[in-house]
Amino acid sequence: ALADTIREESTAMIDALKALQVDPVLLTGDHENAAQAIAGQLHIEEVHAQCLPEDKFNWIDSYQKKAEQVCMIGDGINDSPALSASNVGIAISDGAQIAREIADVTIEGDHLHGLVTLKHISNHLMRRIHNNYRFIVGFNAGLIGAGVLGFIQPTTSAVLHNTSTLCIGLR
Repeated sequence: ALADTIREESTAMIDALKALQVDPVLLTGDHENAAQAIAGQLHIEEVHAQCLPEDKFNWIDSYQKKAEQVCMIGDGINDSPALSASNVGIAISDGAQIAREIADVTIEGDHLHGLVTLKHISNHLMRRIHNNYRFIVGFNAGLIGAGVLGFIQPTTSAVLHNTSTLCIGLR
């Protein structure tokens, strides 16, 4: 009969995260019926109700053992072990102080859409890192090949290597 109230932006936020290839999971200490009702409103398919703090921790640990990246969002004392164990822990600013201390990121409670922005930024950053890495490895491999074949001098190769690294770093 009792359930947490859902913030009005929550459903749109969950749908936007799903569009970004995020699979949301609801881990809650609430009763099964309340958890299923909330999950239905939020369009969350995987639900784990009546979770103790160690259950949340163990769930995160099991997914990480499958090489999954896990982001935990929580606001309570009972979320603290899971926030600490996750790859990225996000606390809500109006939650328990220990959750805010342990989390990697704290967001304003009334700005949940910031999670979507964070995901967009992280996707863009990872794309940039991978592109820069591929460029540097390819460029340096070309320099080594050109040096081995005698097309350029070692000093020229060193200058080009350092210049390319500097340019990528400044980009």
